[in-house]
Amino acid sequence: MSKYCFGVDVGGTTVKMGLFTPDGDLLEKWEIPTRTEEQGAHIIDDIAEAIDRKIKDAHIDRDDVIGVGVGVPGPVNKDGIVFQAVNLGWGVVDLRKELHEKTGFRVKAGNDANVAALGEQWKGGGKGYDDMVLVTLGTGVGGGIIVNGKMLVGVGGAGGEIGHIHLEDEETEPCGCGNYGCMEQYASATGIVRLAKRKLAKSSADSVLRNGPLSAKHIWDAIKDGDALAVEVAEEFGEYLGKGLAIIADICNPKIFVLGGGVSKAGDILITYVQKYYKKYVFHASRDAIFTLAVLENDAGIYGAAKLILD
Repeated sequence: MSKYCFGVDVGGTTVKMGLFTPDGDLLEKWEIPTRTEEQGAHIIDDIAEAIDRKIKDAHIDRDDVIGVGVGVPGPVNKDGIVFQAVNLGWGVVDLRKELHEKTGFRVKAGNDANVAALGEQWKGGGKGYDDMVLVTLGTGVGGGIIVNGKMLVGVGGAGGEIGHIHLEDEETEPCGCGNYGCMEQYASATGIVRLAKRKLAKSSADSVLRNGPLSAKHIWDAIKDGDALAVEVAEEFGEYLGKGLAIIADICNPKIFVLGGGVSKAGDILITYVQKYYKKYVFHASRDAIFTLAVLENDAGIYGAAKLILD
């Protein structure tokens, strides 16, 4: 019986890598730089070389390796073909085929957010639930949807792009995707800062938010301290995110929402505001969905990639 598999999470700055047992025990993790020069031409070679070095250093028999799972920041279809991973400089890349040819191992690939969702469902905040949505609240809003224990990928690998659910018709600033009024314009770390700046411009009320540079952490600290204007921002943030998640639930009816990303470090108070508005807008059959925080943090991607190759 094979004893090992590799989980690889390709980011714009570093490639995170993990050596796992089939039971999901992380034996070792490490990183290599992501070389994005020359349209990312060296990335696959670097991953293959790093795997080969680890096999040699750990004295692993190649016959004991199940394969390699990979998460990539871009749309990836069911055949492991990547369609424009802009942060890597890639256009269309047959990742599964190319990495298999360079390693000799079986390879599976997926979008990094979807793969991270699989990791949280396997060994993280969503463990034990086959129907789960991971929501990553960082610079943008990402996520992954797990249905019956499987990633919802979509025909072109763009399933789970939850941050681009349209929520606001009157928005005048464009989202990074080019559209207007996307959920991530309000429910991300940059989004809550946008909401706070707009609130401060319209109000003359005293607030600690007027002191010093604004950041998501600054705002959530003020919310926890009961700053009245900050609490108004939290209500607005919670309504946007709660409404967006209600839309998702009306489509896939998950048992649990797992909230991750930098904004999730605000803790349980985040859930308080989001769940309030989620219950207001969602169809009654999904009203009792569980809300919890992610636990794997930056390791979710390598866990999910390992799980990808094990399935």
